[in-house]
Amino acid sequence: MELKSACRMFLFPVQMLYFIVRASLFSLLPSRRKDLTKEVVLITGGGRGIGRHLAKEFAKQGARKVILWGRTEKCLKETAEEISLSGTECHYFLCDVANREEVYKQAKVVREKVGDVTILVNNAAVVHGKSLMDSDDDALLKSQHINTMGQFWTTKAFLPRMLELQHGHVVCINSILSQSAIPGAIDYCTSKASSLAFMESLTLGLLDCPGVGCTTVLPFHTNTEMFQGMRVRFPQLFPPLKPEVVAQRTVDAVRADKAFLYLPWTMHALVILKSFMPQVALEEIHRFSGSYTCMNTFKGRT
Repeated sequence: MELKSACRMFLFPVQMLYFIVRASLFSLLPSRRKDLTKEVVLITGGGRGIGRHLAKEFAKQGARKVILWGRTEKCLKETAEEISLSGTECHYFLCDVANREEVYKQAKVVREKVGDVTILVNNAAVVHGKSLMDSDDDALLKSQHINTMGQFWTTKAFLPRMLELQHGHVVCINSILSQSAIPGAIDYCTSKASSLAFMESLTLGLLDCPGVGCTTVLPFHTNTEMFQGMRVRFPQLFPPLKPEVVAQRTVDAVRADKAFLYLPWTMHALVILKSFMPQVALEEIHRFSGSYTCMNTFKGRT
């Protein structure tokens, strides 16, 4: 038994190296893209911002039906009408993902009126842009309920049917702030870190479930009204992402069955640096980049 254990310990790093090399080589090869013509896509927070562009991009790339969830009927209706005019069937439903009972109720309505959801996009999010001591308790709870717990309820509502059909995809629009937090957005950073852990666990849990996959998108600051007023110190070096670009790359990642997508790709370097750099050095980088004060002019969605 001791010899067997010793052999396993010796083989483990060899196997790890093999899988790393194999994965690296496969990433260089053109991957086969998933056909979206039979997919029914549901997007939370689908009335505006990244959600609106995601809805348009899924429709553009051939999704059979697009379903929008949100809390503002005016935005949902405008987006649904725009997509319908493009030739794709589109429905919208008022739903607050923070409300568990409402999520389950509306999920049942969606199944009865539209059909089975095969791609779930958890995009709904809020940010209050304040420090801990300046934050209202109810506002802090609201961020956690929408940004994190909402994913639990929507995934529990739609994943069982995907597993039955052996066909489906769960998508999370996360943020690079889940791995590199900034002051002044403590509610958002905390909720997104929880959301990332949720998706990492879910992705691993579905490895043995044929036909069902996950994609987590971690974009840098995106130019939407939700982060209106946020300023980056060196915008030429770190320009804000356009929401339509985030949408295009997200849909492409879903079609390629990519588990994690960092936008832009340079965010990989940020995560790697953070893993081994001393805290003092990280603090100086934050000061130099201006992330300490980037939320000082934050206004948010009006």
